[in-house]
Amino acid sequence: MLNRVSRSCFCSAAAAPTILSPWLFVGLGNPGEKFKGTRHNVGFEMIDAFSESVGISMNVPLCKALFGEGFVGDAPVLLAKPQTYMNLSGESAGPLAAYYKLPLNRVIVFHDDLELPCGVLRLQDKGGHGCHKGLKSVINHFRGNREFARLRIGIGRPPGQMDPKAFLLQKFNATARERIDAALPEGVVALRCILHEGLAGAARWFNQEQKYKYMRSETMSA
Repeated sequence: MLNRVSRSCFCSAAAAPTILSPWLFVGLGNPGEKFKGTRHNVGFEMIDAFSESVGISMNVPLCKALFGEGFVGDAPVLLAKPQTYMNLSGESAGPLAAYYKLPLNRVIVFHDDLELPCGVLRLQDKGGHGCHKGLKSVINHFRGNREFARLRIGIGRPPGQMDPKAFLLQKFNATARERIDAALPEGVVALRCILHEGLAGAARWFNQEQKYKYMRSETMSA
């Protein structure tokens, strides 16, 4: 049985994280059946996979998100799927981090990434928005602070002269779907590792493994 995470477990934004300081995992996407299975919604798919793996349901409305909280072992974790639509994701992520008084180095945002081959993942401790409007909104609602982690989920580039916006809102073809389905459990393993070993340690081994996957992907497409 999962215990409810108390706000008393949380450190203030100015305090150094303690062993009980929770992580906030935020999966980006668009709500509604219309967008289910589209490339732009892989952030939702990743957080759904993690939620199912650890047995934490996201069924509570909070700060414009579907929200869940619990423990993975002794590590407290908060899960959120903003229901604002992608371009306004910060309207949910910002208030959630503020409500729980979380330092941004305890926040990880999951999002689709055009710059990585389909199915390749990467953990990143900070960065810009790279023209991703969901990330841009999150940064804006973090008052311009970019010091939060991301789990980047590769979806590849659109073919030929295809409009990237149309590409993002398309569903995956069979081959791409297979690659994403294989990547989701890999991401879950990395996220579990972060909870118990921290971001830096998890990112070292995980990104190295994903680098080899990237190299194999490049070889296959050559």
